[in-house]
Amino acid sequence: MDKVGIIGVGQSKFVRAFNGSIRELAFEAFQEAMRDANMSTADIDATIVCSAPEYDKQRSPSGVLAEYFGLNPQPTCYVETLCSSSTTGLRLAYSLVKSGLHDVVLVAGFQKMSEITSAESQERMGRGADIQWEAPFGTMMPAYYAMYARGHMAKFGTTSEDLALIRLKSSYYGALNEKAMIRKPLSPQDFEDPANQLNNPISSPLRMRDCCANADGASCIIVASERRARAIGGKPVWIKGLGSATASVNLVGRAHFHGLAAAEEAARQAYRMARIGPADVDVAEVHDCFTIAELMAYENLGFAKPGEGVELIRAKETYKEGKIPVNVDGGLLSKGHPIGATGGSQIRTIVLQLRGEAGPIQVEDASVGLVHNIGGVGIYANVIILGRE
Repeated sequence: MDKVGIIGVGQSKFVRAFNGSIRELAFEAFQEAMRDANMSTADIDATIVCSAPEYDKQRSPSGVLAEYFGLNPQPTCYVETLCSSSTTGLRLAYSLVKSGLHDVVLVAGFQKMSEITSAESQERMGRGADIQWEAPFGTMMPAYYAMYARGHMAKFGTTSEDLALIRLKSSYYGALNEKAMIRKPLSPQDFEDPANQLNNPISSPLRMRDCCANADGASCIIVASERRARAIGGKPVWIKGLGSATASVNLVGRAHFHGLAAAEEAARQAYRMARIGPADVDVAEVHDCFTIAELMAYENLGFAKPGEGVELIRAKETYKEGKIPVNVDGGLLSKGHPIGATGGSQIRTIVLQLRGEAGPIQVEDASVGLVHNIGGVGIYANVIILGRE
């Protein structure tokens, strides 16, 4: 027995402003995951806490959360790779269990972004890029992804209307997700109304409708060895493939602006480890911080050839009944984006899908799922493949 599985998942509701401490926010997800796994604190061997620093006032939150969860004296550590922090945490948990050092590892991701103003938040996001050569000139996440949108449009003829179709799908499924922050379904007419604030320009060609929103939220994943997973029972979901890659922090070091090279490399690694290809994936969660990011993910993950991702969304092939359902929980565009919790939320969605417990967003007979989680503007990329068997 040498497989590593996920035996428990949890998530808080994602909200604009959580009325409580980071302890209380993270505990919501922790409590749900522990109940899901039917475990007690004595069963947890170690904890990994994931968030992006400088959004929270608490220094070194891992010790604070471990104490609040009742997990002393078990070891804990802190992991950060910007928006991909909690999937990096899962990668570390997998390694700790696979090595035999621990049998059960808990991964807690959180972010309470409402503790600072929106302007302060944007400035800190900008500092996720190079603080010597880029951030001082005012570069922020919408501007960075707008460059990629321009690059994709210039090379492949993609339009703003194509990107709007991605947000339309997101809003449809977000309305079905009780954990999502934005639960208002949109219509094509909403995107045609110049008075609708969704159509306000943010960073050309991206509009407000193309951008996800900051949120407060937490997620929790419990990882176990095959021996412990089978002893506990339930419905373990197995980690089949892991891929991780990086790219130049400075955008002048990038070869092109129509896809994320780190995501392509991470996908190659994950497929190779899982011994499958893109056609074998039944359902996927991709990092749609902006609509263009989801479109690039279709192509970077091999669901479509470069430039042909628009055909998937135009034909509704990424809807629940389509060829490759993507972000049928609403994605970041509807759920919101609490940075450290996002990857864990994506993993939770896929685990529920593979268990057949996803309710109104359940993809029929899903047995292989994929998570694609990006940190910064493709500085970090994690791809995880999960399976029922």
